[in-house]
Amino acid sequence: MYKIKNDLQTNLLATIIKINENGSVTSFGVNPDNTDYQTFKQDLANGVALSDAEGTAMTADQIKTFLETLT
Repeated sequence: MYKIKNDLQTNLLATIIKINENGSVTSFGVNPDNTDYQTFKQDLANGVALSDAEGTAMTADQIKTFLETLT
């Protein structure tokens, strides 16, 4: 499962938080060269859950639209 956090000033995606099955947390930024970011995009394309910082889950259609905005 992933959560996304936007920058408070620009409202652009700033941080991605991955919650692993064992409860550990990994966070990383938006960087096309980062393997965690590449895995994030692939996971979303394969149906992994995504929510915003408040915990609101995105629907499959919202995730698809969101993926189209990523580099």
